Formats: sequence, C-alpha cells, structure tokens
Amino acid sequence: MNSRRRRCLLVGDDQCDTHDVTDAALHRARAGDELAFGELTDPYRRELQLHCYRILGSLQDAEDAVQETLLSAWRALDRFEERASVRSWLYRIATNRCLNMLRDGLRRPGPRRAPSEIPFVPPPPTQLGELLWLEPYPDVLLDELADAAPGPEAVYETREAVSLAFIAALQRLAPRQRVVLVLRDVLGFSAAETAGILETTEASVNSALIRARESAGARAAAGPDRSALPSSARERELVGQFADAFQGGDLDQVLALLADDAWVSMPPEPHEYQGIPAIAEFFKHVFAPERVGRTRLIPTGANGQPAFGQYVKDPSAPVGRGTGIVVLTLAGERISRIDRFPAGGLIERFGLPRTIPW
Repeated sequence: MNSRRRRCLLVGDDQCDTHDVTDAALHRARAGDELAFGELTDPYRRELQLHCYRILGSLQDAEDAVQETLLSAWRALDRFEERASVRSWLYRIATNRCLNMLRDGLRRPGPRRAPSEIPFVPPPPTQLGELLWLEPYPDVLLDELADAAPGPEAVYETREAVSLAFIAALQRLAPRQRVVLVLRDVLGFSAAETAGILETTEASVNSALIRARESAGARAAAGPDRSALPSSARERELVGQFADAFQGGDLDQVLALLADDAWVSMPPEPHEYQGIPAIAEFFKHVFAPERVGRTRLIPTGANGQPAFGQYVKDPSAPVGRGTGIVVLTLAGERISRIDRFPAGGLIERFGLPRTIPW
C-alpha cells in the first residue's frame, strides 16, 4: 500500500480518494466477511485504544471498550451510511461506549477492599488519592501510532496529550467535558464533527469545551515543563542515577534527585506523599535493610516518560518476579513525580518478562 493511501486510511481524510481501498472491503464485510471487516478497522484499532485510555484512564478498560466498539461496529455495519469516514464512525461508537462505561459508574471504585500490597505499615500520607483506577500506557503501543496524526484543530502536542499528568487531569473532568476536550483539542475534530459524534449541537460542544479548558487549566494540565529533551543525555543520566540509587537502597541519593515539591503515589493504594520529608519517611520503610538488594529495575517507557519494570527477588527461587511499573515525571534537572503501579497484567503489555534470572 502506498504511503498516501495509508495516510488517508489512518487519518480518515474524506478528501482522499479511498473508495478503491474501502469500497470492496466494505461490500465484503457487509456480506459477512470478517477478514474484510478487519481490513476496514485494523488501521484504527490502536488509536481507538489510546482514545479510550484517555477517557477512562485504564489500559484494561480501554482494551475492553475497543473490543465492544468493534463488536458494535460489526453488528451495525448495515447501518453505516458512509456520510463520514470509517474512522469518524468508529470514534463515534468508541466515544459513546466510554461514556456509557462512565455513566454506569465502572470507573468510580469505592474504598479499596483487597489487602494492601504495601509490605509494611505506611506512615501518614500527605493526602489520599482519588484516581485509584489510573494505569500507565506502554510506549511500545505509542510507537505504533506514528502515522496517526491529529487533525488541524488539535491544541496539544502528542507527547503532552499522553503524559500521566494530562491523563490524571482528564479524569477530574465531568465525562462529557472530558470527551469534548479530547475530541477537539487532542484529536483535532472540528466542532461539527464532535457534535456529530456526540449527537448534540455545536453550541453544546463549544460550551463544554470552554468549561473543560477552564477546569483542566488547558496546557498547564499536561504537567511541569521539562527542560531536558526527550531521551537526551541528561535525561538518561538522571534516570540511570535513580535506578542505581533505588536498587541499592540509597535513600540520600534518591532524595537528592527529587524536586522539593515532588510527589510519590501508588495507585490503587490511596497513599500519596509530597515533599522531601514525607517521601523520606515513606522510603525509610521501602529501603529497610531486609529489603535492600532485593529489587531490580528494567528500563521501559510509559506515557512518553521514563519508566521501569520492577522485579523483586523470589525468596524460594533464583528469579525475580515482576511486581510493578514505576513511572518517573521529570521537571528540569529533577524528578517531580514517582508513580508506582502494581504489575497485574501490565508487565506483559510493556513487553517485559514476568520473571528474570537472579
């Protein structure tokens, strides 16, 4: 497939001559050909997943939403009138599926009922977190989106529109405001296209966008500016220093790498710590003598940020088992956030092994 035709498919540009690419597949899909349906929808699967992740804040829920979107699209194929691109049609189904999930309350968990994974009694936190369902998004999945450029009305750069700070800011918006902000300012859909997706008026879309921008703080929601360039030598040095200090249980060195107002969080644990004194008190337990030398960090990337797979020595076998994903947010020459997420099924999604030799 030539590059121009592929780009037309990916961005859903209705000005492109894509009829020769899609008409035959659409005809076969309507006749029950599942492979033809895959030809129509596979180019959009990954960007739909990222779209649902932005709205829901959870990779697992985003994957579920995409599966339900494709199932709904398959069932509704006869009703696709081709007045919009396949991409816009799929975004309409996916967006409304995410709104239904939010409306059903699936993303508002109550107090944690499972036993805490923290292996010690934690000190009093600075605050109890609200976004207990938040999960990181693997960079290995973002790498598959290089050709999916946003529309001309996009406000956010791709990097900031996937940062953990931005995803967290989105979760604090009302669902409809969240969706409008993503469709308009992140993906670059026009007001008319957004109104069509949400089956509402352009006036309603514009009103929701104004409120969303005010609530999210517009670009400020993307988090602190980073003076180090992505993957710059200084960033690699800082991240390497953190890994060495953390694995060695060097509390003083870890604290020296943090900004004065840094945060530590551990969703779905509610405990959050801000500032050097509070973080130091927490890490005193993390780096207790009996735990030093039992953790290794394997570099990876999440949300366009440096991250690690965390492995802990199995006491009964010569292996380390993946226990979590640690994501760093950098601000200038310091680390401004450390967010740690339990492994669950995340380790495999990051392309990391479940165990490593020890």
